[in-house]
Amino acid sequence: MTRVIAFDVNETLLDLSALDGSFEEIFGTATLRPQWFSLMLQLSFVGGITGDYVDYTTAQRAALAMLASRQGMPLTDAAADRLVGGMTGLPAHPEVPAALERLRETSLRIVALTNSPPAVAEAQLTHAGIRPLFDQALSADAVRRLKPAREAYLSVADAYGVDPGEVRLVAAHSWDVSGALSAGCKAAFVARPGMVLSPLGAQPDIVGPDLTSVVDQIVAVDA
Repeated sequence: MTRVIAFDVNETLLDLSALDGSFEEIFGTATLRPQWFSLMLQLSFVGGITGDYVDYTTAQRAALAMLASRQGMPLTDAAADRLVGGMTGLPAHPEVPAALERLRETSLRIVALTNSPPAVAEAQLTHAGIRPLFDQALSADAVRRLKPAREAYLSVADAYGVDPGEVRLVAAHSWDVSGALSAGCKAAFVARPGMVLSPLGAQPDIVGPDLTSVVDQIVAVDA
């Protein structure tokens, strides 16, 4: 039985393409935005593997510095502040509010689980107009073990006093899905454009092209 649905935030719920204009102005092209996000994840993962913890905001700034160095371009503090600060002003993907509203009609508990620091997570969900749709906004930063470390997912089970198998993660990132399944949770994959599942390891039992499709399946299977 599933009791808690935990949603990843960045890219799963919120649209990072809203940062493209800033990347174009600062770096000359919006195509560097996905590279920045990948570098940021790389730094976060290295911190998790080595035990030298790096919070998400610090990783974002460091990734911008790396990107600027790779491009041979200067990066001012003001420009870095603008890009990192833009993370709190992202809109939700169009179908997200209605999908979450539908899920709230069930007995399932709904929580956000993000690698962003707590204050950033609250600001993101509030700006996107979806914070009231969540029971809680949990941050992996609280356990100092960012996703896909198992401790991040287990923190959801601990918060609700349930077994890991009673938690389902919803994410648009293959690495996040793999982390949840490895921790003993269930998972659902939102196959947004450009997002694909890893063929390695356990696979989620729910996959859909957007949150509407995924929530439809969750309601049918879990509610």
